[in-house]
Amino acid sequence: MMDNTQLQQTIGRLIPRAVFNQNTQFVEVVIPADGLHQTAQLLKENPETKFDFLFNLTGVDSKNELRMVYHLRSTLLKHTLVVKVVTTDRQNPEFASVSDIWPAANPFEREAYDLLGIRFTNHPDLRRLFLEEDFQGFPLRKDFVDPINIVEK
Repeated sequence: MMDNTQLQQTIGRLIPRAVFNQNTQFVEVVIPADGLHQTAQLLKENPETKFDFLFNLTGVDSKNELRMVYHLRSTLLKHTLVVKVVTTDRQNPEFASVSDIWPAANPFEREAYDLLGIRFTNHPDLRRLFLEEDFQGFPLRKDFVDPINIVEK
């Protein structure tokens, strides 16, 4: 089992464009969105990382950007990694789906699509999960306004 320093060094060697956030409980890395699928595949298949378990995936709106946060665990090597991807495109936010790599991503990606409007290329069934198909807007976005229920953020 690698400690966080060793894991960060390994990830840095495998993913040269990775940027690490410091002083976090788990190793936390921001990767370019255009390399998400390739990076996810590498993290799962590489014998040094073997991240075989996606245990959480969530979308976040920080007003200036939308991001996806992936919590990964290697059940074999016993280490954990947090991967973040970011877009500033609020009109057409899009990331690659990782549901073919970790099937557990499927409902998480649908949730992010439904509530934040983030689309996932190559998702096998990208449709709303909680809201009706004709619902207007994305209720977890900071700029969401619902005049009927008087919800403003």
